This record gives sequence, C-alpha cells and structure tokens, in this order.
Amino acid sequence: MFLLDFGLVVRESPRFDARTNTMTIVDELHQNFTDILATIPESEVSLRNVASEIFRKGLLLSAASLFEKQLTELISKMTTVWGRDNVLLLEFIRINAIERKYHTYFDWDSGKANRFFGLFGDDFKTKMVQRCKSDQKFDEAVKAFVQLGSDRNRLVHQDFGAFSLEKTAEEIYLQYQTAIHFINELSQCFTDYRDPATLRREQTDAPKPDLHGVPND
Repeated sequence: MFLLDFGLVVRESPRFDARTNTMTIVDELHQNFTDILATIPESEVSLRNVASEIFRKGLLLSAASLFEKQLTELISKMTTVWGRDNVLLLEFIRINAIERKYHTYFDWDSGKANRFFGLFGDDFKTKMVQRCKSDQKFDEAVKAFVQLGSDRNRLVHQDFGAFSLEKTAEEIYLQYQTAIHFINELSQCFTDYRDPATLRREQTDAPKPDLHGVPND
C-alpha cells in the first residue's frame, strides 16, 4: 500500500502505481518491448539478442529511476507535511538532504538499507532492521530495491554500451515488482514511528486512569 497525504490508504496490484491507479512507465516499457520481441522471428537470433540487450538495460534504468523519484517525493512530502509552514527548514532539507543526494542514501553494495534507515536516527534504524528480520516479504523487497540500485550504478558507471547485464528482462521485472513493496510500506513506517521522547511526552500528557472503586488487590 501507499499512503497519500499520510492518511488515505490505497491498495494496488503490483503492476500499478497506487498513487495514480495506472500502469507505471516500467510496466508499460515491459509490455511494449515484450510485444516488440514477439514480432521478431526466432530465426533472427542476432536481432533478437540486440533488442533484448537494449530492452534489459532500459528496463533496469527505468525501474531504478522510478524508485528514485518515488522515494525522494515521499521524503519531500513527509517534510512538507510535518514541517508545515517552516519555509527555512523545508528549503534546508530540500537543498541539503534531497536534491542530488539520493545515491548517498544507501550502501548499494551491502544488499541492505541500514544506512538509509540510520539517516532517521538510531532508534528508527533499530526498529527497521528488526522489521527486516521479522517480515520476510519486507526484507525481500528491501534487498530487491537495493540490488536494482546497485545494478543501475554498475550499468551507468561501467561503460553502458559494452556492459554485460547478467539478468534477463523477466528477472529484472520480477525484482522491480518485489521491490515495490518496500516503497509502498515506507510511508506507513514513517507514519507509525514514534521516537522515545515523543512516547514519553504522550505518556506524561495522557489522562490518568480513574481508579476510584478499584480494589487494591
């Protein structure tokens, strides 16, 4: 699921963008190239290989770019909602934590999102690491997300044209579909989180229970 305005819950098929209820560019690209490949005769081996190579690289870049856009938009949305009308704070965060900073959020070679979780404090990181240990689907989504980012980095930094991508198009698309769960759940993780200081304040400010008439035993 993905939370709109941190309140409205929208559930979706893995093939759809929950925010617009439409196929994403990655879904469309996968479908279009699948259709194109189907028109190339099996006997045209070289042509099919060239088309497949271009397709796989384009699909990987599209998936990684879409996730970058969605994650940075989520963080921007979160700071806008919670920062409210504090323009100075919002601009500071936008310039120093969002614009052109995405690729520093993760340790892409680790296969984990611990560095990203740690950007929001040790307590949040601890809770999210525990979530990965206890929630297999979420953990697999995190790993798929980070792996896509890692593959994207290798592709663009190691001679795009000559780079040999090991994964098939279907493997890339499956990894993309698996990683969607991480993005969709992250909004809820931020919304549900309560840091220890906030919890203490909430507990202190909470009305005391009425114990009148309750036996001491």
